[in-house]
Amino acid sequence: MYSRLSIVMFPILLIFLIGAGVWGYLEHQEKNAILIKAENQYQRAFHDLSFHVDKLHTELGNTLALNTASQDSYKKGLVNVWRITSEAQSEINQLPLALLPFNKTEEFLANMANFSYRAAVRDLGKQPLNDGEIQTMNALYQHSDEISTALREMQTKVLANNLRWMDVETALATQKEPLDNAIIDGFQTVDKQVADYKDVKWSPSVMSTFQKNDVNMLPGSEATVDEVKQKAAQFLNISDPSTIQAVENGAGTEYQSISVTIPKENSVEGIQMDYTRKGAQLLWYSASRDVTEKKLDIRQARDAAAEFLDMHGYPDMTSVSYDEYNNIANVTFASRQNDTINYIDKLAVKIALDDGEAIGLQATDYVFGHKERQIPPPKLNSAEARKVLNSDLQVDHEAMALILNDLQEEVLCYQFIGRINGGIYRIYINAETGVEEKVDYLRKEEAALSEI
Repeated sequence: MYSRLSIVMFPILLIFLIGAGVWGYLEHQEKNAILIKAENQYQRAFHDLSFHVDKLHTELGNTLALNTASQDSYKKGLVNVWRITSEAQSEINQLPLALLPFNKTEEFLANMANFSYRAAVRDLGKQPLNDGEIQTMNALYQHSDEISTALREMQTKVLANNLRWMDVETALATQKEPLDNAIIDGFQTVDKQVADYKDVKWSPSVMSTFQKNDVNMLPGSEATVDEVKQKAAQFLNISDPSTIQAVENGAGTEYQSISVTIPKENSVEGIQMDYTRKGAQLLWYSASRDVTEKKLDIRQARDAAAEFLDMHGYPDMTSVSYDEYNNIANVTFASRQNDTINYIDKLAVKIALDDGEAIGLQATDYVFGHKERQIPPPKLNSAEARKVLNSDLQVDHEAMALILNDLQEEVLCYQFIGRINGGIYRIYINAETGVEEKVDYLRKEEAALSEI
């Protein structure tokens, strides 16, 4: 009996063992193929980074060698610096450096890209580079050579010692100290070197692009937790503030805020709100819930959002954008001042499309951007601004708008919404210079807002 059983089971077990071995081998091969592909991508990104930083040094030298009066050539050189710097930033993002302090170098490259872009897009005939900007470019030329030299030395070690980037990723993931790896040591050295570059004087306009919202810039006094609870109770029409929980965040930093939580039926997370510590202004509000069906159209959602804003002290707002997902509408509003749409004062309201309930508010841009502004009269009239438009554009709507341009400057524009090549676009023409500042492609839902 046992011999018969063994005769039957032996081939089955043998087939099973062979199958397990083949499966294990194929899994091992697949894993190796993935590791090899990742290693090749890391190696490519690193060597491309070294090439582009070296190219960046060359392009800066070529640009500095030009006569600043050669506006077209100088502009071309600055555009090339911006392009190459952007490529270097992209390659850094492809390397496994998320856990490695390399922020000083990334910040340096971001500032360099912003500096070259801002210089390239302005009219160099009316506003040529000043002595300080030329001095900055000379400093960038010198330091790009130092960074390039350091990267080439790392490149030599990588090639000579056949170093693997997967080992870098493993070392960073395990976070074992000290991180004994030639590549890690090299990047740490570069970042420390960049941190010591004190001679690069970025202009305020360059730094303004990376300026973060600071609560210290807001009006009003420091609010207490109890005062914020009272404001939250008033916002939600709650008679008993004792049901509200509030905690302080970021004490002693520029991000001081007070977070509020209130229980809500049919919700695990409840209602959540964030107020600024200074001035007790509402940054965002969330009362998220599942919305299983859609009953409201765009007009009804817009009207529900507008009513919510009026009720909570956001007057003179006009809808400028609409998005919809999972039966929830996200309606963006901008303030209106003297018939001018102010896109700097923006906020967004989430509306549940089953019953029109406002289940979210994002007001950070409004809090930090809202202030009294003296909007100057336009130098160009509407007819002069229309002459700048593409002659094939069929204009449906026109308005005045205050926007931030690519240089983060507040500019008054004529806003034209029109159709061309089967698409709907919102085009902003500078009301002072006639320059096309910005073009936005509008989805049909967004375009519909201007028609209702």
